[in-house]
Amino acid sequence: MEKVAIFGGTFDPIHNGHLHIAYEALYGLNLDKIIFMPSGNPPHKIRRMVTDSYIRYELVKMAIRDEKRFEISGYEINRKGLSYTYETLNYFSKKYNKVEWYFLTGVDCLMDLDTWKNIGLILNLCNFVVFNRPGYNKQEILMQKEKVEKRYGKKIIFLDIPLLDISSTEVRRLIQKGQDIRYFLPEGVYNTIKQLKLYSRNI
Repeated sequence: MEKVAIFGGTFDPIHNGHLHIAYEALYGLNLDKIIFMPSGNPPHKIRRMVTDSYIRYELVKMAIRDEKRFEISGYEINRKGLSYTYETLNYFSKKYNKVEWYFLTGVDCLMDLDTWKNIGLILNLCNFVVFNRPGYNKQEILMQKEKVEKRYGKKIIFLDIPLLDISSTEVRRLIQKGQDIRYFLPEGVYNTIKQLKLYSRNI
């Protein structure tokens, strides 16, 4: 049975930290493939203006084009309305029934998992994988992991990977300040952001 992970996120923009996480998951979990899933209208970010989904999709596509084990799906950005993880997992599990599914997300999502819609269904449809992020200590993560596992009777996989302290928020902030961010981004992504003058007039 093929082992495939869905890596969801706004990817606004995708950066080298995302690729680092994907490779760590690929080898750490012995995955066959990772599907990058740019979100369409994420319910947790409706208060922030998110870059057009087509642009975010093309940036991700450009960032992963040289890795055969990475794919991209436009499923969520092509949907109308809000994008919910349980709907995405339900769709893919029905479409590809000979796949063991993994869902890859940051540990910040583990901390507020009870606010997710149909979390019980999500945990039934996939192996839920969280990776560490700056600002969280390991003890705090493991305590929350145990709490969620007891509540829902499902195991959570914690990827304790070396951190690259890069975030899309920080990339956008640096662009707005006119600072050089080329070392945070895949070359093609950087060049496209510069060409289209995304996030700022100065890059």
